[in-house]
Amino acid sequence: MPTQHRQNPAHFPTSSPTPSVIEKLTVALIGVFAFLQVYSVQAILPVLMSDLNASEVKAGLSVGATVMAIALMSPFTGMLSDAFGRKRFIVGSLLLLAIPTALIALSSSIDSLILWRFLQGLAVPGITVVLIAYIGEEYSDNLAVMMSLYVMGTVLGGFLGRFLGGHLHDLIGWRWAYGVMAILTIVGMLWVMKGLPNSKNFTKSKNFHVAFATLLSHTKNRHVLSACLLGGCVLFSLVGCFTFINLHLAQTPYQLSASQLANIFALYLVGMVITPLSSRLITRFGMTNTIIGAVLCSMMGLFLTATTPLWLIILGLTIMSSGVFITQSATISYIASHVKQGRSLASGLYYMGYYGGGSVGAWLCGIAYAQGQWHYTLMTIALVQIFALLIVILLMKKAI
Repeated sequence: MPTQHRQNPAHFPTSSPTPSVIEKLTVALIGVFAFLQVYSVQAILPVLMSDLNASEVKAGLSVGATVMAIALMSPFTGMLSDAFGRKRFIVGSLLLLAIPTALIALSSSIDSLILWRFLQGLAVPGITVVLIAYIGEEYSDNLAVMMSLYVMGTVLGGFLGRFLGGHLHDLIGWRWAYGVMAILTIVGMLWVMKGLPNSKNFTKSKNFHVAFATLLSHTKNRHVLSACLLGGCVLFSLVGCFTFINLHLAQTPYQLSASQLANIFALYLVGMVITPLSSRLITRFGMTNTIIGAVLCSMMGLFLTATTPLWLIILGLTIMSSGVFITQSATISYIASHVKQGRSLASGLYYMGYYGGGSVGAWLCGIAYAQGQWHYTLMTIALVQIFALLIVILLMKKAI
């Protein structure tokens, strides 16, 4: 490796090496394995409600518990990573993620399942928060490309978790399905150990006082705060939509099985095609204009799900999720490009807002669904997306 790419105390290298194919693949695969578990219960929610005698709100909490734990841990993971490094956190967190994944198979009640799901979430920030900081440090000249690959990996992981959960349930039962996914997570850990290069531009924080001072400065940074709020709206929408649309489609007149619900998540693969294009959209239209267009696209898709034909609902979900994926990619690129120091702390705050929004979404949309089924849930999500537009227009655009 050329000498100019060695450790740079400025946190922001003037140049970075062109990533190899293996590095690109590894970054994408980290996204896959990080998100393989996060939403895996969504395709089997109707089954869990029956097997574990759970209400709509408790079923929603089986999703919300994971994202709540991610929100709570994200800032602290950022501090630890700024002090001790990047790769070791990613590898260790993948190992810790596999343990509660396997224990889900032993759940005797919805409450114990929620506990294991919470423990899963505690491990995820060590992957997601740290990887975004790693990309910002090691691939500054290829930031949009590498971020898009990471988000593409998260899209594939989100799809595979739901897809495998539904189909494996029909083949071997949902309990054994989680054993399979635990093994896959271990395989991912071994790949990352070999495929992810060690950090070359990372500089340790001198002490936790510096970290807290950096954290405090981030809380006063309009770029960081607006990205956190927008991230919360993004995941509120995604969790609320893809958790409770399953309950809607499991009822009359659709009555879809776990495998059929899992098949619907194949539309996530469209996101794998759409997301890499986000870097081109950002280059042409700018980050904030791209986000505004993506949120409007998402809202249009959301309202299509209010129709009756199944094919039109699937089309609406495809459009809605594509808008969300582009918004997420543009938002994390926004925060990475506007923060030069304490990147993992800024990423931690972003993910705290992002997953905090998802946790609230699982709870509020569960209440909305219990009160008025899918149409109440849809309107709840739409209000949050309007709020997202206001954040971009009133905060992010003015902050530039």
